[in-house]
Amino acid sequence: MLLDGVFAAVTTPFYSDERLYPRKLEHNVARYSRTLLAGMVVLGSTGEAVALSDEESRIALRVAAETAAPEKVLIAGVGRESVAATLELADYAAKLDYDAVLVRNPAYYRPQLTPAAQLHFFRTIADRSSLPVLLYSIPRFTEFEIPLEVVAELSTHPNIWGIKDSSGSVERIRALVQSTRLTPRRTVPVTTIFEAVTARMLRPMATGTDSLVRPEDLLGGVAIAAQPVVAPMLKTRTREVGFQVLTGSVGNLKESLDAGASGAVLAFAACAPQACQEIYSAWKEHDETLALTKQQRIAEAVSVIGNRLGVAGIKYACDWNGYYGGRPRSPLLPLDAATRTEIERLLTTIRS
Repeated sequence: MLLDGVFAAVTTPFYSDERLYPRKLEHNVARYSRTLLAGMVVLGSTGEAVALSDEESRIALRVAAETAAPEKVLIAGVGRESVAATLELADYAAKLDYDAVLVRNPAYYRPQLTPAAQLHFFRTIADRSSLPVLLYSIPRFTEFEIPLEVVAELSTHPNIWGIKDSSGSVERIRALVQSTRLTPRRTVPVTTIFEAVTARMLRPMATGTDSLVRPEDLLGGVAIAAQPVVAPMLKTRTREVGFQVLTGSVGNLKESLDAGASGAVLAFAACAPQACQEIYSAWKEHDETLALTKQQRIAEAVSVIGNRLGVAGIKYACDWNGYYGGRPRSPLLPLDAATRTEIERLLTTIRS
């Protein structure tokens, strides 16, 4: 699976009484599908995955998969504290035709989670998962990151395709790229313009099933079966990819791309996808000055909304920019009036 470009870390909407709000998730995913984003991550940290029940997680994954445009890459956050629970959700994502699973490192039993234990955890999941595995290192929440040597060793596993690193460090991104540069390359299908081919694009393209023709079309009184109408086959090419490194930081997105990252999974893309995409597009066009300008333009908003305020800030920014955010699930607290006003000021000139 090709993991180039910007992916939105999708929020999980709730009613005011904190019940899951599937219709609003559907609304958001449909809007993201009309942007230039490469795809979406459902049930990541921004999606408050740790606050959802297993049943709620399945509902969110299903709603997103049923709503997303086929050409958008879908990544399911399935990280749990055990191998068994992680694989159970990964299997469900596979049935929905997700393209990859995002698996964070377990964190609760930190003293015992040695490099050997982490290797066992990720290898076992990769061995049994029918979907490509994307490692997820987010030390801000787990309080430790997947060591470089562990990532380097895991990168040789045939079903571990990359990592999302949310350390915020360009040097860490560069080190990840360097330590995995000798990973055997894989051949993946891409479109004729070298964009990702998703599982949903490759579904059987029949638009009908065998059926009887109309009575008036009967030939000699004998019913004949009509063949299903089949859409033209998707034209594809192939491309070779190595171990793919995605950054979780929009504040130094341009620098991370320069360091070898293939793209980014961004919380800020949930509320301002166009602003994030513009940085990547400018970099892709080799316009470094424009990429830096676009990045600096949103720097203050990213620092306040994404870094300082977290999920509550991103959700209110979604509300302000035409997506549904709503309140975070407790124990996270909603924002006060002064903070909401600050977010509105920061987003005045930032396109959604």
